[in-house]
Amino acid sequence: MMKPRIINSEAILIVGLKADLTFLTNAKGTGDLARQFMPKRNQILNRVSTEKFSIQIYQDFNYNKMSPKTIYQKWVGIEVSSFENIPKGLEVLTIKAGKYAVFNYQGKPEGFLQAWQYVHTNWLPTSEYKLDNRPHFEKLPEDYHPLNTLVEEEIWVPIK
Repeated sequence: MMKPRIINSEAILIVGLKADLTFLTNAKGTGDLARQFMPKRNQILNRVSTEKFSIQIYQDFNYNKMSPKTIYQKWVGIEVSSFENIPKGLEVLTIKAGKYAVFNYQGKPEGFLQAWQYVHTNWLPTSEYKLDNRPHFEKLPEDYHPLNTLVEEEIWVPIK
């Protein structure tokens, strides 16, 4: 059973790449974004850390109404201290300040979906919190790779 930390986050400035994906196209689409972004990340001079962000922006998140064809905006990027000197071809995103439930996930990459489902079908409905309409994201360590046999990441779920 995963227990979250509740964090009041300041606004987070992201530089990266985005694409519209569905749950069906997520694996390939995210991989494509990462392969395009990773060679450019070292050109970003005002990075806050080496963590990578995998961000999902949903039109109107409702777990019970989602389907494999639900479209959302996917971002792959890193946090920066400002939007100055952004390398050509990269885009910017501001994740508004707010409260997040942060879950630590450790396990096989293919187990992530089960953890994500647990958060939305077990933890959230029985918690004192409601989902907020802000980006959902994962923070990934510098050495994260989906082909690793074990991964570690943080799942950030916007709450109010």
